[in-house]
Parts: sequence; C-alpha cells; structure tokens
Amino acid sequence: MGAIRFIVKRLILMLPILLGITILTFFISNTIPGDPARLILGPKATPEGIERLREEMGLNDPIYVQYGKYMYGLVQGDFGKSTYSQQAVSEDLKRYFPATFELTLFSMFLTVLIGIPFGIISANKKDKIPDQITRFMALTGVAMPAFWLGIILLLFFYLKIGILPGGGRIDSWVSPPEAITGMYTIDSLLTGNWEALKSSLIHLILPGFTQAAVTIGMITRMTRSSMLEVLRSDYIRTAYAKGGSENRVLYGHALQNGMMPILTLMGMTFGHALGGSVLVESVFSWPGLGRYAVNAINYLDFPAVMGVTILIAVLFITVNLIIDILYHVIDPRLKYE
Repeated sequence: MGAIRFIVKRLILMLPILLGITILTFFISNTIPGDPARLILGPKATPEGIERLREEMGLNDPIYVQYGKYMYGLVQGDFGKSTYSQQAVSEDLKRYFPATFELTLFSMFLTVLIGIPFGIISANKKDKIPDQITRFMALTGVAMPAFWLGIILLLFFYLKIGILPGGGRIDSWVSPPEAITGMYTIDSLLTGNWEALKSSLIHLILPGFTQAAVTIGMITRMTRSSMLEVLRSDYIRTAYAKGGSENRVLYGHALQNGMMPILTLMGMTFGHALGGSVLVESVFSWPGLGRYAVNAINYLDFPAVMGVTILIAVLFITVNLIIDILYHVIDPRLKYE
C-alpha cells in the first residue's frame, strides 16, 4: 500500500507542475515578436487578409482568454491544430515522437553499456593507465559539442569510407515495417521484417552514438566517483578478505550500493536527451520531435510548441518517478514517503 500511495501522491503533484509549465510556455511563446497569421499567408498577404485570419485564430483575444480556450481544449485531449502542418498537434506528436523515443532509448543503451563498465574500471584501477584513459575519454565526451561530433562522424563514416548511412531512419529502398509502436526496430522485430530491422539499426548507430557521447562521459565520471566511495567501505574489504572474486565484489556488492547517484543522473540525462535532441536530429535528418519543434518555433506555431513542451514535461516527470521507484527496489531499507 505504501508504494501505491507514493505513486498516487506523485501523480497528483504532477498536476500543478504541468499547470505551471503550460502557463510559462503559453505566455512566453505568445509574447515573442512576430505574427503567425502573416507567416501563414506569406509575403503577399494583405492587411485585411491578415486581420481576418487573426480573428479566425483567436489571436485578437486577450492572452488570458486565449490561454483559457487552450486549457479547455487540453483537458479534453485536444492539443489544438498546427498552423505549420495544418493537422491536429496530437497526430503530429504520434508521428514524430516514436523516432525521438527510439533514438533516445538507443543512446541510453549505449550509455549504460559503455559508461558504467568504464566507470567501474576507472575506479578499480584508480590513478593507473586504464583510469587515465577512461577519464580522458569521459572528459572529451562531455566537452565535445553534439553538432560538431555529428558532422565529424558523418564526414568520416559516411563520406570518407562509406560504411554507415548519412541520415534518415531507414534506407530508401527498404519498406518501413508495419506501424505498431512507431519505432522501426521494435516494429521490425514484432513483424519479423529482418531487412527493415537491419537497416533501421544501422541508421541508429551514428546519431545514437552522437547523442550518447556526452551522457557516456557523465555516467562514467559519476560511476567512478560513486564506486570509489563504496570501495573504501569496510564491507568491501571484508568481502575481499573472505575470498570473494574481483568481479563478484565489484558487480555484486559495490555497484549495487553505488547505484543511487548513477540512477539519478541516468534519469536526468534521459529526460534531457528526449528534449534536447534538436541538434542531433538536424545533423542526421532524423524525422523526430526535435526537428518538428524547430519548425514550430520558426513558424510561430504556438499549438505545436505547447504540445511538444507538455509531452516532454510529462515524460521527464514520469522518468523521475520511475527512478524513485527503482531506488526502493535497489535498497529495500528506504521507506515510501
């Protein structure tokens, strides 16, 4: 019951947070200089045409009235209509979000696969050559801008040696799998479309590694710091004294007790990756939420901007809730409060 009460409490606390996010985003986006009606009609628009469209879109209403109308539709599941795509924002989100989510999941898989082992090696070989190498790689990953790394990888692996594709989610001559989740790799597995699976996985490599480079460096440093603190503990020395193997002590005792700060950082980086994939998606022509958000901002598409912001906020809060639950799975001594 304690766990259920904890989850319900956190879900209730989400409501004022989301309300505050909608207020800030709506008022900031609607005070940006520019006229959406003029952008929609183009350079040949007449003042009468612009004024007529502004009236139809409700842009002449006071901003608090516009916000009230938006929230009235939102509580009914209506995110509004995109002025850029001329479709419901909810439909646009369904189309673009799976690509971003798939890319983020792949980048986080690389982060865990590389960052945590590197951090453990670095802590276990403190001040030795493996530690120096992993620390240098971690600092390099954190310091490199994503767009620069993406361009370098494209120049080498796509243009120079031509072993990896330059952009998109799947080869043009390969038919996308039947849409179930919207994520090509998952849908390919579910439908047994192995050609699409191979193509979509290959297309994930460059953008996934580019997005993961910073988080790999951050997770490596956090894992090293956390493991160093745990490895100084008395029970670790006792485990070694009892004849425990190095792998058993490191992965069975030390890592489990040092996972709390690592999980916290993973939750933060996952949410950041979801909302911060704009540069990576632009470099690799990835048709995801980031590119959709950029187009929405350029065209002053307020409903689309609001839809993207709310979706990312909900996902960020949900990921942090999952991390809080995992705390109690790892350490049963914690109480739900």
